[in-house]
Amino acid sequence: MALVIAQLDAKLLRCGKSVFRYFPSLNFSHGCRVGRNGGTSIMKRTVCAVGAMLLAGSALVGVARAADELTVTSWGGSYSESQRKAYYEPYIAAGNKITEAEYSGELALIKAQVEAKAITWTVVDVDTPTAVQGCAEGVLETIDWAKLGLDQSKFIGGDLTECAVPTIVYGTVFGYDTSKLPEGPTTVADFFDLAKFPGKRGLFKNPTNNLEWALFADGVAIEDVYKVLSTPEGVDRAFKKLDTIKKDIVWWEAGAQAPQLLADGQVVMTSAWNGRLQSAIDKDGKPFKIVWDHQGLDWDWWAIPKGNPKLEEAYRFIAYASSAVPQAEQTKYIAYGPANSEAIPNIDPKALPNLPTAPDNLKTAFKIDPQFWADNGDQLKERFNAWLAQ
Repeated sequence: MALVIAQLDAKLLRCGKSVFRYFPSLNFSHGCRVGRNGGTSIMKRTVCAVGAMLLAGSALVGVARAADELTVTSWGGSYSESQRKAYYEPYIAAGNKITEAEYSGELALIKAQVEAKAITWTVVDVDTPTAVQGCAEGVLETIDWAKLGLDQSKFIGGDLTECAVPTIVYGTVFGYDTSKLPEGPTTVADFFDLAKFPGKRGLFKNPTNNLEWALFADGVAIEDVYKVLSTPEGVDRAFKKLDTIKKDIVWWEAGAQAPQLLADGQVVMTSAWNGRLQSAIDKDGKPFKIVWDHQGLDWDWWAIPKGNPKLEEAYRFIAYASSAVPQAEQTKYIAYGPANSEAIPNIDPKALPNLPTAPDNLKTAFKIDPQFWADNGDQLKERFNAWLAQ
């Protein structure tokens, strides 16, 4: 039913309407939420819909179907909260059941389930390197766009991989606390300038984006960065630049940690995913400022583990979550750009300047190259880990 509704919804959007707007009087109750199950790397939250009524859209098409039960795995924090509000809760209100799981982007966890033929994750939110590598290794299902009922050409980055559907466009940026740095940094070069801006810096514990930023700070042009990074000398140059701030780096591994490091005063500035910093500004009233200089543009994707016994359920959910209205709805809760370009007319104009795809924020942006990282990621991660241990 959800797939049929999503397809019908996409057609109605051309008239500026949505299936859900036809039924404003519907009201569903939610219950039975299970909190964290130990640590920050794995979390499960089950949200059960109370009530036997399915979304009234089923009456439009005369389809009767048992409710879907699926597990959707994502990154936690404010990002998962935005997905819960925009995608999960309306889908649950349609009579389905979603169990949420949290991870830190490990392809190995998906691969272990596939190889053991014991798949428990129906749909997984993956980053670009995981989408590309998982596709190459046969860990992820090839996406049938016709089955989704969505126009692939309308999705930003929709042709980058055959094995995932882009859901958001986000930027890796850095930010600082204006109450502590009234005259703060404005460029990536400032991030590496300990003389001008002394203090600890937060960085994601991963070579992606960090090596590019190091080269930008060392004077490499955007159009040349992957040419330089493709050479042994370029890699050495990037690590040499990182050496200049290594003793002052505080590493973060989960998205929620970056703004918390800043809020706690553990760092004077930190890299972060733009939506995490914007959420801290909007929801928590933090006096943070985002620096968009040389933001690393990237995507998150919906992917399906290969051999998934709930393949149909996965397709129905992705079709719904990738349609224009829910994608626009997510921008109310986190400042990431929708991958579905048909969602843009539905976005609140007040939210647009805070999105990574806003024209002013794109002036010095670069696109993280998924093919480069698919080809070189393992080698560079090995070098990065060895550098960390030195």
